[in-house]
Amino acid sequence: MNIKRIVIEGANESVKISRTDAGAQVSVERFTRRDGVHDHIIAEFGRDEPREERYAKALEVAKFVYGKDRHGRAAATNSMVHDVLNEIERVAGC
Repeated sequence: MNIKRIVIEGANESVKISRTDAGAQVSVERFTRRDGVHDHIIAEFGRDEPREERYAKALEVAKFVYGKDRHGRAAATNSMVHDVLNEIERVAGC
């Protein structure tokens, strides 16, 4: 089974992970009453990137999935960031 897209739902926004030729593309959609839907790319993951670079990008994605703390960091544990990274790698085919 090939997974081509996953959507992770949050309270006000959802993160969409889509497969590309080179890996995966992660974008965010925010749903607000005033503005409607916004779609912009958070990160692009390549299959040939080192795992450390993919983890750093997954940490940025985790900010949208789990929110931020008062210091601007992802409000997520290390294992939560790894869960996000595993889902992205599964879609990208890494």
